[in-house]
Order: sequence, then C-alpha cells, then structure tokens
Amino acid sequence: MIDLQNSPLIILLAGIAFFLFGSQMTSQSLEKLLASKITQLMNRLSRSKFLSIGVGIGLTSILQSSGAVTSMLVGLGSARVITLPQVMGVIIGTAIGSTLTVQIISLNLSGYALPVFIAGFIVTMISGRVWIKNLATALMGFAMLFLGLKMIADGATYFSQLEMLSGFFSVLKNNSMYSFFAAMIFCAIAHSSAVTIGLAMSLCLAGVISTHDAVIWVYGANIGTTSVALSAAAGSNYIGRQIAWAHFFYKTLSVLIFYPFTQHIIDLMSQIQSTPTRLIANTHLFFNLASAIVFFPFISKASQVIEKLIPKSASDEFGTEYLALNNYQNSSLAVSYGQREIMRTADIVLSMIKDSVLLFEDDDPALVQSIKDRDNQVDFLYRETKMFLLDHANKGANVVHQNIMNMIMYISDLERAADSIDINIRALAIKKHALKLVFSEEGWSEIKTMHAQVVKVASMGINAYDNKEMCELAIKLKRDLTKLEISFRENHISRLNRGLRESINTSSIHLDLLSEYKRIASLLCNHAYGTVKNSPPSLADR
Repeated sequence: MIDLQNSPLIILLAGIAFFLFGSQMTSQSLEKLLASKITQLMNRLSRSKFLSIGVGIGLTSILQSSGAVTSMLVGLGSARVITLPQVMGVIIGTAIGSTLTVQIISLNLSGYALPVFIAGFIVTMISGRVWIKNLATALMGFAMLFLGLKMIADGATYFSQLEMLSGFFSVLKNNSMYSFFAAMIFCAIAHSSAVTIGLAMSLCLAGVISTHDAVIWVYGANIGTTSVALSAAAGSNYIGRQIAWAHFFYKTLSVLIFYPFTQHIIDLMSQIQSTPTRLIANTHLFFNLASAIVFFPFISKASQVIEKLIPKSASDEFGTEYLALNNYQNSSLAVSYGQREIMRTADIVLSMIKDSVLLFEDDDPALVQSIKDRDNQVDFLYRETKMFLLDHANKGANVVHQNIMNMIMYISDLERAADSIDINIRALAIKKHALKLVFSEEGWSEIKTMHAQVVKVASMGINAYDNKEMCELAIKLKRDLTKLEISFRENHISRLNRGLRESINTSSIHLDLLSEYKRIASLLCNHAYGTVKNSPPSLADR
C-alpha cells in the first residue's frame, strides 16, 4: 500500500474522502449515461407493483443511493407528477437496488483499483464519444471506491491497536445501540447507505467491530438514508411528505422486524460466505429482499394508512379549474378553456408582482411563504395547462395548432416571471433584511414608482392578450418603462457619486431590483409583439 510517508490519520481520512468522492463520481457518471432510461422508467410507474419495484431497483442502481432516488420521488410528488400509491413499490425497490453497490465493494478488488483508474483516465482522454467518457468515469469512481476502502482498512487497523482508543472501540463492541446510532448519523451525513456499509466492512476487516456490530451498522445505514428524503420533504406538499415518511416507516419497520433475528441471519449467511465483507454484503441483501417479500402484499394498505396519517390540507386543494385532459373533443373549445386557465395563472402572477415590493418593507415570513406558495401554484398550472394544450395540439387545424403554440409560449413567460419574483426578488429582499440595509429616501421612492409602473405594464400586457390595439398600448408602456429604468439607474449612480451612504450600501440590491422589474415587464409583454406583427392592419392603418 502506498502511504507516501503520511500518518495513519491522514490515510484514514483520505480513504474516507476517496470513498465518498468515488461514490459521487460513479453516481453522476451513470446518471448521465442512462438519463434517458430514467425518464422511461419513471413513465411506467403505475403499470404494476412488480414493475414499480423494478423501477426502484433500476433507479437506485444508477444513482447509487436509495436516499437520492426517494428525494427525486419527493420532488416529483411535490410537483404532483406522481402519487404515493404509484411509488410505494419503487420505495421497496430502492432498498433492493442499494444492495448492488454493496455487493460490488464487498469484493476485494483494491489490487485492481489503480490499473482500472489509469485505464479509465486514458479512455476519457482519448475517446470522443460522450457515453464512453461517462462509462470510463464511472469505472474511475469505482476504482476510487476500492482504493478508499483499502486505505480505510489500513488506517482503522492502526488506530484499533492504540491503547488510548481501545476503550472507545470496546464500547462499540459491547453496546450495539452505539454502533446503530453511529451508523445512522454517519449515513445521514454521507447521504449514502452503501458508503456507510462500506466503512463498516473496513472496520470489521480491521477488527475494530465484530461481524454482529457490522450488521447493526447495516440497520443504522438503512434508517439513516431516509434523512435525505425527509430533508427534501421539508416545505413540500402533502404528496412529498407522504413519500418521505413512507420511506422512513418502511425502513424502520423492517429493522424492528428483523433485529431480533440478527444472529440467526448471520449464522445462515455464514454458511454461504465466511469472508467478513461478503457476509455483511449478503446479510444486507437478505435483509432487503426479505423486507420486500414481507411488505409486498401490503403495498396498497400501507399507502392508505400513510395517506390517512398525512392527509391533504386545505392549502393542498389547489388545482386546475377549467382543464380535463381528453374531455374536450373539440380542439377549438379546448383552446378557449386553456385561455381561461392561462388568465387565471396570469392573475396569480399579477398578485405576486403587486406584493413583491412589500417584501422590502418588512421582514414578514408569512408574506415570503405566500410568494413561494403562489409560485408553486403557477408552476403547477403551467405544467398542467401545457400538457392539456399539447394533448389537443394535433387534433385541430393549423390555425388552432399555432394558437396553442402561442398560448404555451405565453404561459411559459408567466411562469418565468413568477420564478423571477420567487427566486430573484425574494432573495434580494432576504439579503436586505439580513444585512439590515435601508434604501435612501430618493432610492426607495424610485423603486416604488418603478414597481407601480411595472404593475401597470403587467396589467395592460395581461388584458391585452390577443387584442392588437391594447397590445400596441402595452408595448408603448413597456418602452416608457425601459426609459424610466435607465433614468433611475442614472439617478442612483449620481447618488453614488455624491457619496450617499444608503445608496452605496444598497447599490447592488437596488440595481438588481430595477433589472428584475424591467425583465418581468418584458416577459408579460412578449406576446404583444407577436400579436401586433401577425394581426391584419386596421382601417386606421390603411
């Protein structure tokens, strides 16, 4: 083993770093390599319970972490793309999929780590194909995994022999609960059960912990990995919370069921493999397969229980009012209903614009949350309306098809305007309050004037939809707003030159806010240019 004259502590820490970085590299490379397959897998979630388990196994094999997969499911649930009954099987499948990486790292392949790394590096340097580069990078990640495991084992062996640490290791050996919580905490930090179990294998090989304790680490890692999804579900809607807690309850109940039989499982697995690393990996595989078999018949019932424990709240009742896919066989009628939903979306965006300036007056958590909630509503309406319109796009004549494309572009601009308020303007307000900054009197007055003009332009832009004369007026108001923004920028720079302290302190926030307001006005007037250009000339124009 190459130690480069480093201390055992450095070797141990470097081993952990190699292991974590290798896991991340492998995960990211495989995800890029199989990105299209992920989409295909997710589109088949509701076909059958067996297929959903297969989807979970496949996704976890790609992403190398059941926690990462469940976090993705939480995000899809928050976006209302999936429901809990659809993904209960996937949650079970993720547990089985996480055993693949553990099986690979249980093989003593550290002697091949450097040659594989070199080969992968050479391929990435000479190959021009993206998929080959991604595959080679994944191999380099696995090489770093094996190298890290070897370094961890070497470092742990040294420290296990130190008298000053022998007491600590004795406590770990004599108290299974300490091992359990240590594994759970480490997994929550590392965000990967495979990494945690790999560390347990190294400690077991070094004699720091027993095989029984290593299996306890397996239990702790399985529960610790649920922290990733639980964190992702914070602030999510009821579907996201249901998915995260379903993952937690499944893992926890599995541990509670099999914990009393730990020694029996170890005895059974030792008849298959006596090597510590292989025994631990096989026990991990047996535990997750047995859990899947036990809980599979109760997937539907478990979904109902979780849905009752985490019900839909009043704030989660938001949905479309005018859309129903496949209900409108007449595409022209579908377009009219789509327009009504778009106008509803526009009203929400306009309310966000009106309230945005209030973010800078007081540090109001309720208003901040309200802005976030309305942005989520706009995102939901954007996605549902776009899907609805695309479903009918090819059912009508060319004129209908073009109208649908224009509508999709318009609601896309509405969604971008809402994002600008929720992400950019809200961040500027948070920064202002965090730094306890105050706008100058003149500057704040100009911001309020700019805001009032943006509200005026946005209102005109929304009401002008598909009306040439009003669109022309909206364009004129937007051009006036651009001139006003330039004038206010010049005024701000003049105050900076005068050395006005408030202006100096708030300069970046002030200028960025003016830019964001101008951008929002432009987004809500984009459609007007197309309407004016494509409309036939009026009698006054002839």
